Amino acid sequence: MGGGRGGGSGAYALKLSPDELARYRMMAAQAREREGDLWRRAGLGPGAMVADIGCGPGAMLAIVAEAVTPGGHAVGVDSDAQAVAAAAEVLAGVPNAQVRQGRADATGLPTGSFDVILLRHVLAHNGGAEARILAHLAGLLRPGGHALLVDVDATASSISPARPEVDELIRTYQRWHAGRGNDLAVGRRLGELAEAAGLVTVAVRDLSAAVELPPGMRGPAWAAREQLVAAGLASAADLRRWEAAWEQMDAWLARPVATIVTFGAVSRRPCSGGRPEPRR
Repeated sequence: MGGGRGGGSGAYALKLSPDELARYRMMAAQAREREGDLWRRAGLGPGAMVADIGCGPGAMLAIVAEAVTPGGHAVGVDSDAQAVAAAAEVLAGVPNAQVRQGRADATGLPTGSFDVILLRHVLAHNGGAEARILAHLAGLLRPGGHALLVDVDATASSISPARPEVDELIRTYQRWHAGRGNDLAVGRRLGELAEAAGLVTVAVRDLSAAVELPPGMRGPAWAAREQLVAAGLASAADLRRWEAAWEQMDAWLARPVATIVTFGAVSRRPCSGGRPEPRR
């Protein structure tokens, strides 16, 4: 199960259905607790200026805005107009946050202005643009600022138990990604990619988790079903089979568990003449 929406050259437009919005909220609620160590290493706390790139419909952005209170500010950027509109609704009444439309490799944000850059579940959806995205984001950091990167190894993730048709859907979704040049195991390369952009990686964590799926939550493969049909990888008959399988799973008393293999890395923009932090 993936996360963020695309923000680079490879537009990634999962349908923002109620299922997907609920999944974003669930992931955001869990992230602060699971990633607490990385948030502290990155300096994501009161007073920080933070940019959340590929912010999607704003569930994480609202939590980040709370985390940097008092004195801090959070700005979200996403390439998808529908996601930006949804995030603006979430942020209504949140005075220290805003959202704007832009690409992850060309955000329009001022260079050297942020204490923390967040990039969550974006690189796996922007194959071929990883280096360009990270080079741009590194330039947004002030000297000594930190990038917090989170992404998946979807090739090692799974849903169990699952109907065979759902396994087929997930394999088809992975083929769709591969056809777009996306690296579904990019989470294992976060430190390497950050260092290639001139940052110094100071922490790497395995954030993998097992999540019980509530009825109706079907994840990104199902949300991308129209793209699978448009790409010639699935038919209307396939969609009917997959939907019937999901409906059967929705009725199971013993809920399926999604094991999401995820990694996080904190990297620092060096201060001029300064010594890098030791990696932990």
